[in-house]
Amino acid sequence: MSGPTKTMAVLTCAALVMATAYTVALGSSGWLWFGWVVLGVATIGMAASESGTPSGPRRRPPTGPRRPA
Repeated sequence: MSGPTKTMAVLTCAALVMATAYTVALGSSGWLWFGWVVLGVATIGMAASESGTPSGPRRRPPTGPRRPA
């Protein structure tokens, strides 16, 4: 994972802890949980799109010993 994706994952986990604490202290809020789900889906989307792209150019495998000309 790259830096921005890790940051998004940490923020998503922190938002989960805060939403749970809010629910325990003040009662459930549907919009709060809906927002957390949207944030979670966006985080999963970032991680999935990052893992689908290669990190650099692919190198060709060696073709075998070279014959002198």
